[in-house]
Amino acid sequence: MPFANFKVPEKTLTAQQKEEIVTRTTELYVEIYGERARENTMVLIEEVADGGWGIGGNVLTLAMLEEAAPSEPGDA
Repeated sequence: MPFANFKVPEKTLTAQQKEEIVTRTTELYVEIYGERARENTMVLIEEVADGGWGIGGNVLTLAMLEEAAPSEPGDA
């Protein structure tokens, strides 16, 4: 059974974004393994509590990520 596990910061994805991850991931597995994979593909999206993850030995928070993120066009 194809399986994908996404770990994301808590409260950073909408229900629609989660649905898109599930749908697009399933479609990717179908492209690779064929239609037989569709009914058995499992996609798990785990939300990790703020401060419950890190990179390079440093604990990260959502505030730190937002501070470091480049602004999008049209943002003031």
